[in-house]
Amino acid sequence: MTDRSIVVFMEASAQSTGERSAAMRLLLACGVIAPLLNIVVILVLGAVRPDYNAWVVPDSNLELGPGGWMQITNYIVTGALLLAFAIGMRLLLRTGRGSTWGPILLGIYGFTFVAIGPILPDPSLGYPAGASEALTIHGAIHSLLGLVQFTSLTVACFVLARREEALESRGWSRYSVATGLLVAISYVAFVLTAKLVDGGPAGLIERMGIIAGGIWVALLAIRLMRRPVPRVSAE
Repeated sequence: MTDRSIVVFMEASAQSTGERSAAMRLLLACGVIAPLLNIVVILVLGAVRPDYNAWVVPDSNLELGPGGWMQITNYIVTGALLLAFAIGMRLLLRTGRGSTWGPILLGIYGFTFVAIGPILPDPSLGYPAGASEALTIHGAIHSLLGLVQFTSLTVACFVLARREEALESRGWSRYSVATGLLVAISYVAFVLTAKLVDGGPAGLIERMGIIAGGIWVALLAIRLMRRPVPRVSAE
């Protein structure tokens, strides 16, 4: 191989590596955008929607009533961004504990957002006002997807906590465990409050878990973006 050929090969390899790096970081950046977008939208819509009490009513009920299309769109866009993040995460974490199941669990988490967009919840806790709160098939499926959503995020926190423990990143490991516990506890408390406490702060409790989990995902994405992109050896 001539010197000129070597130079051309090295330039092409550097360009290819740069393109891979940019593409992967774009995928990882979706993990920052997605949870922050979701948090901002549910807080804003919950504050401005007429007759909607964010203290009591879960965020998914924003899909119902006037302007429900905004929350439906929010879920679908958030889910698509989370799926992109899961792909970028898998491309980056090629080996080691949690490198497979971490991205899979976060991919499931993202998929549930996409699914609950068109699959609407049943009216509940007085919103929309005067609507029947009878259980329907699509409402039951929506609730099941909600359970999968919180569960997949909780397990992802624990799986990635074990990975960080193995890498001796104990501070991040403890933070991941704490987030997983908070997400799980908030979901259980939300369900119990909604069922047993008339006018209780079910909506607030649910949002605590959503915000805690969303911040964890965003910080995880930022953390991963700081890592070097793995090289692919040419065969």
